[in-house]
Amino acid sequence: MIAGVVPQPGQPNPNLVERNPDGSFTKETLQRAMKALKKRLKVTRLDDESRLGHDPMSKGGRSGITGVRPPPQYPAEVWQALEQKGRIRSLGQGLYEVVEQPGAQ
Repeated sequence: MIAGVVPQPGQPNPNLVERNPDGSFTKETLQRAMKALKKRLKVTRLDDESRLGHDPMSKGGRSGITGVRPPPQYPAEVWQALEQKGRIRSLGQGLYEVVEQPGAQ
């Protein structure tokens, strides 16, 4: 982190976003953004599944959540770049879902 530069809550963190000389995002930046989105989706699903009202005698509470709002640490351009690469899909209203990649587990 650069001395004296403190990212504001809810604002993109300039230290997380790295660009190549041609202006595109680095592979590491896109990987970190995907990891952050997947973690947010996982936590959101777990929160939904742990709510009261699921019957323990039934098949259990499966979350119907497929998309989430991306973490604000990354600017919108990162999410657009990931969408162009086919890694995520926009659901509208600022929500994105992860697209399962062939061969990935």
